[in-house]
Amino acid sequence: MADAQWAGPRGPDVGEWLPVLDLVEPARQRRLTVLVRPLLLIPHFIVLFFLYIAAFFTAIAGWFAALVLGRLPEPVFRFLAGYLGYHTRVVASAMLLIDRYPPFALTPPPDFPVQIALRPTELNRLAVFFRLILMIPAAVVQGLATSGWWALSYIWWLITLILGRMAQPLFEASAATLRYEMRFYAYFMMLTPAYPKGLFGEDALSVPDQQPRSATRPLIMSGAGKALLILFLVVGVAANIITSATTERSSDSTDRW
Repeated sequence: MADAQWAGPRGPDVGEWLPVLDLVEPARQRRLTVLVRPLLLIPHFIVLFFLYIAAFFTAIAGWFAALVLGRLPEPVFRFLAGYLGYHTRVVASAMLLIDRYPPFALTPPPDFPVQIALRPTELNRLAVFFRLILMIPAAVVQGLATSGWWALSYIWWLITLILGRMAQPLFEASAATLRYEMRFYAYFMMLTPAYPKGLFGEDALSVPDQQPRSATRPLIMSGAGKALLILFLVVGVAANIITSATTERSSDSTDRW
């Protein structure tokens, strides 16, 4: 499945279509790759740094274009979608959600276990103009969930290293965090008009009884998975408070010195 395919508007309700994360859960993970995962991903972090710079300026150009055209130009959409897909695959590996090494490509192989699906559509010019303000609530939720996960990442790493796999509730909560992050950045970069939703997964009663596409399509979370996700948010709040207090004390000490 390609990360994005330009097709224009697809019906009156296309704005409600949320970007999709397809994530295939590995049955087992190699403990050696789990042990040295941060070291293995260093080359990708370097590539992402330069891609981020390019994406930043491309998004600015796309913002002006979207105000005029009411949509992103196709080349802008394709590059930003490719960047977002690459970022998502690297983060999925860093979060121990997959065991396969990410490719150095904006377009992944069809069988790669992490794929995103985006639909280029018309954009509301007013929503584009106020995008930085509109995204604040979602940015807070995304920032808290992500920082909470990373604050406890050593525990998740140790559990996966011991078990040789990620415990199911932890996989659900981690996948939900990554999916919400992907949807947030897709909204921020104007790749979708749909506001980020679905942090706690889909309601099992509202999902048709059919063969799932992947572990995250649909993402049906257990009670334990939702509890872990709440833990991420709580720890994220605590981590931000501690960081702010530490920064303030350091600043006061510097001023007195």
